[in-house]
Amino acid sequence: MDSWQRSGLTLTVRDAGPATGPAVVCLHGFPQDGRAYDAVVPLLVAGGARVLMPDQRGYSPGARPAGRAPYRLGELVGDVLALLDAAGLAAAHVVGHDWGGVVAWGLASAAPERVSSLTVLGTPHPAALRASLPRSTQALRSSYMAAFQVPGVPEALLSARGGAVLRAALRRSGLPRQHAERYAARMLEPGALTAALAWYRALVLRPASPLDAVGPVAVPTTLLHATQDPFFAPWAVRASGEHVRAPFQRREVAVGHWLPELAPAEVARAVLDRLDPSARVAPAN
Repeated sequence: MDSWQRSGLTLTVRDAGPATGPAVVCLHGFPQDGRAYDAVVPLLVAGGARVLMPDQRGYSPGARPAGRAPYRLGELVGDVLALLDAAGLAAAHVVGHDWGGVVAWGLASAAPERVSSLTVLGTPHPAALRASLPRSTQALRSSYMAAFQVPGVPEALLSARGGAVLRAALRRSGLPRQHAERYAARMLEPGALTAALAWYRALVLRPASPLDAVGPVAVPTTLLHATQDPFFAPWAVRASGEHVRAPFQRREVAVGHWLPELAPAEVARAVLDRLDPSARVAPAN
């Protein structure tokens, strides 16, 4: 499949691997797209998995509704549930990085029957993240989110000079040049940057549905901690396990924020370790 629809929107997805393999859904963050997992996917496919890499709401050209409300967490979780339905999947192993990690936590909390396992790349559980604000450096690390709330100004700044400011910021955060160039270029598409920033702007809205809240997670979970991540405080990462009511692992990877791009082998290994051993084949040497 290459797309699915929900609420009048058309979202794009890449679909790789055997149709009968255990399904893995890989959710990207800001300002990535599904191709953030390009180096991870061949390793998962070699392990026998079918991998779906969606371009989420705001990142798919056919799914950039105006305003903040369409980007509440419940809508983002609903998109993934609709993807599973469109793909004919009762459940999938879910992987999430950055904002995709928030969606993954939310999906596993709201619909655990649809999530076979959870692999979160860097992002602490939202409750642990909130609890960390007065206890750690997290408030300082998240201060950029306040600037993103100002209408129009972040768009003008980040898109200036052909996206040079955004490219430079991504490079300073440790993202390799080729990825920074491509992500910044995509944010110059009509409406793309405003839609991506709407994920942050929707944070201040009151919850509109149960899907907007993230409670305890009752599925097997692995949290990969990028030890050089400038955006997430170690306190929040360590506290995340308190919100998992199922087998939980926390693994450390000595890289920065961009785990799918910087540590694809470690990401793939964490996911494959959660697959049903009887459904796996040995990865090719």
